[in-house]
Amino acid sequence: NSGVVSLLRPLLLDVIPTIQQTAALALGRLANYNDDLAEEVVKENILPQLLCSLSEQNRFYKKAAAFVLRAVGKHSPELAEAIVECGALEMLMICLEDFDPGVKEAASWALSYVARHNSELSQAVVDAGAVPLLVLCIQEPEIALKRIAASTLSEISKHSPELAQTVVDAGAIAHLAQMILNPDAKLKRQVLSALSQIAKHSVELAELVVEAEIFPVVLTCLKDSDEYVKKNGATLIREIAKHTPELSQLIVNSGGVAAVIDCIGSCRGSVRLPGIMMLGYVAAHSENLAMAVIVSKGIPALCTCLREEHEDHMKAAAAWALGQIGRHTPEHARAVAVANVLPTLLALYVDTHGSEDLQMKASIFLTKRALKSILQKCTHLPALEPLLHDAPPNIMKHVIGQFSKVLPHDSKARRLFVTTGGLKKVQEIEAEPGSLLQEYINTINSCFPEEIVR
Repeated sequence: NSGVVSLLRPLLLDVIPTIQQTAALALGRLANYNDDLAEEVVKENILPQLLCSLSEQNRFYKKAAAFVLRAVGKHSPELAEAIVECGALEMLMICLEDFDPGVKEAASWALSYVARHNSELSQAVVDAGAVPLLVLCIQEPEIALKRIAASTLSEISKHSPELAQTVVDAGAIAHLAQMILNPDAKLKRQVLSALSQIAKHSVELAELVVEAEIFPVVLTCLKDSDEYVKKNGATLIREIAKHTPELSQLIVNSGGVAAVIDCIGSCRGSVRLPGIMMLGYVAAHSENLAMAVIVSKGIPALCTCLREEHEDHMKAAAAWALGQIGRHTPEHARAVAVANVLPTLLALYVDTHGSEDLQMKASIFLTKRALKSILQKCTHLPALEPLLHDAPPNIMKHVIGQFSKVLPHDSKARRLFVTTGGLKKVQEIEAEPGSLLQEYINTINSCFPEEIVR
């Protein structure tokens, strides 16, 4: 409000270097504060002035200038676009090649904040020639420079398969894979994130990541004391598992399923999410892979998540994963049913207070579908019994259908069905004459003497 931004502008061209640097630092801190101030810096035409004699400047000024660009670019795609348009990327390439690691680090930060917004801005960073220089930066000895360079490669890779491919073509995967065991937790987070962003796009890219021999090394990250290392490690495994049964099988063979199950048992909240999803993806591919999840005790771990987590999207993910395990054969469905999880799934199904979030709706849809699929295959009576008393009509029909199949052949089940009030409940159901539901009820009633039914 006091016009400070326009007062600082001429100081960028001051004859005394310290004044230039301090003015740039002040502008950076102002722009960093919020997007209105960042827009003011752009409107005052400060960026061209900041860059005009940069290649001759010392390292302190270069760092301060890169900080201003980072502070402006972080707020929005429009502000990041302003940085690209004023020719700042060429200047940042000069900084990336600087001898001083601090200058390289400041330039990497600025590039990361431009690339993160969208694929067009990421492409501009790639076209400026940043990727090979960033791959050189991750090989430098300084940990802080390695971290931000890996993070920038992650931001570039995330938008599209083509952008990820440019990172791969520059030879990034081999160098990133070598750093999975680095003791620095913050570096590991960024390395795992970059590999995830590459692997997520296609089978081919996922296979290239796997070929860098990240298994079984990456499984150690699931036991890390840093929660984000755990989460990013599980995310990387999930992004590989989702593509094909062969990649999932490779993960199973390296002990990945058991390691992920241990991981979701040792943490709480959103850290669990990628692990839960990974189990669902593995199980979805085939009967054998779903059985591998069952044998590794995946169902009790997912049931625990379903009961412990409070967030809707976490519950939905666990329910979806259980559905992927149970939907293959009666044996798979029974494994889910004997964990006594169907009443919990049902409570989620009938809950009208689910979040409005679109993903949640999609997951709940899967949950409903998976629940029906399990019920159609499940013949385990004690697990079905509670559903008879609370289920909505469409689920009720499936449950009664199961009883009509099992009761005629199982005298112990018939006794249980009477003593738990199941038969009484069936008499209360009003079914359309001649409907499938009425047929099921008639079949059940015919299993018992007439006076008991009365």
